Amino acid sequence: MEVSEETGGRTLVEVISDKYSPDNFPYCRGPGKGVVILSSPQSSPVKDRLNLPSVLVLEGCGITEAGDESEVATFCAHVVELDLSHNQLREWSEVGWQCCCQVSKILANIPNLDFLNLSMNPLSGSNLEPSAAEAFSGLRRLVLNNTRVSWDVVHTITREIPELQELFLSLNEYDSVALSPVPCPSLRLLHITDNQLQDWSEVRKLGMMYSGLRSLILANNSLNSILEPQDSLCRLFPNLKSINLHNSGLSGWEDIEKLNMFPQLREVRLMGIPLLQPYTTTERRSLIVARLPAVAVLNGSVVTDGEREDAERFFVRYYQDSPEDELPQRYHSLVSRYGRLAPLAEIDLRPQCSVLVNMRYGEQVEQLTLRLEQTVAELKKQLRPVVQLPPNRMRVFYIDQQLGYALAPQELKYGARALHSYSMRDGDEILVMPKSQ
Repeated sequence: MEVSEETGGRTLVEVISDKYSPDNFPYCRGPGKGVVILSSPQSSPVKDRLNLPSVLVLEGCGITEAGDESEVATFCAHVVELDLSHNQLREWSEVGWQCCCQVSKILANIPNLDFLNLSMNPLSGSNLEPSAAEAFSGLRRLVLNNTRVSWDVVHTITREIPELQELFLSLNEYDSVALSPVPCPSLRLLHITDNQLQDWSEVRKLGMMYSGLRSLILANNSLNSILEPQDSLCRLFPNLKSINLHNSGLSGWEDIEKLNMFPQLREVRLMGIPLLQPYTTTERRSLIVARLPAVAVLNGSVVTDGEREDAERFFVRYYQDSPEDELPQRYHSLVSRYGRLAPLAEIDLRPQCSVLVNMRYGEQVEQLTLRLEQTVAELKKQLRPVVQLPPNRMRVFYIDQQLGYALAPQELKYGARALHSYSMRDGDEILVMPKSQ
């Protein structure tokens, strides 16, 4: 394994040479594929050809610097996606332009790069000069999870990327958001999970900077409420179609209802929030669906027209006995549609466990409770002390009360057969007769 002499780590060039050499990566998709390396007196780090894909995944390879810039350009001219996560890049000069404005050793030599993942690199202690950020200008997707980069660095980068569409800033320990004077209207997806954002005033800054957002992933933050007048919410995130608030700290239904103010919102994720803990799974979903009439997907599941109507009717019944001052606003609009609804009948669909029957033996009539899971043989044992006959000396017949004696009584002949198989009901009769000698 080759290492950089100055840092003790490995260079990007060394890792590529090792991972994609013909010995370690022999697959080549057709004649002439791969990167051709022309021999020179100084020799190349690879022989003749590297079979390099356009998507390079160099995760956790111990990379600390780029290596020779001409070799980076040779190896990576065709690369469109580059994953450098879990490496040891500490200086933006190894990623973007150097302070002296030399050609970058990585980004500036990958002209077609669309996606870059720098997650888990220790870049928090490195500053990025505005001129150095020009190397990021061609990106559309950038991942900076768990890099602890400052908002100043984020803004410096986004100012130089005119077509940035996806930005990942998770696990960066942000408890606030610094507002950039230059907005980034091209951004469509912001993934900012697992941070420490609590106040809505910080989240609203995201809307001010990224007005084109269509998807906002805020899961695993401690957002405690949505403190924003309803009339300004529609202007704050005018294009938002999806929001993820899993494991936030929302504790009031009014926060859920404010999501209706986002004019394009169609998908919501709301799990693990304190507000919903007292409710059953069915109650949670029904109460949310009824409150969000425009949302088509809730927690990853499509809301059908039938489910929505059932949820809205459930909502009316759930609140219709509440005091007037406690009724949600949504209740009044749904009552105007469905009217006041009668409570649903409670139907117990559990199988019957026992029945109350009339036992007849000669002139003797008694009411008995029979367990339906017991067998005919067990029934005869139950009848023994009542009729004073041993089981082998009695015949037992079943009479359906609805049919009476229209049909001949059905003899219970088979000792192993369970009573529930005869479809016995309360009020039916059991007739006991002694066996003839």
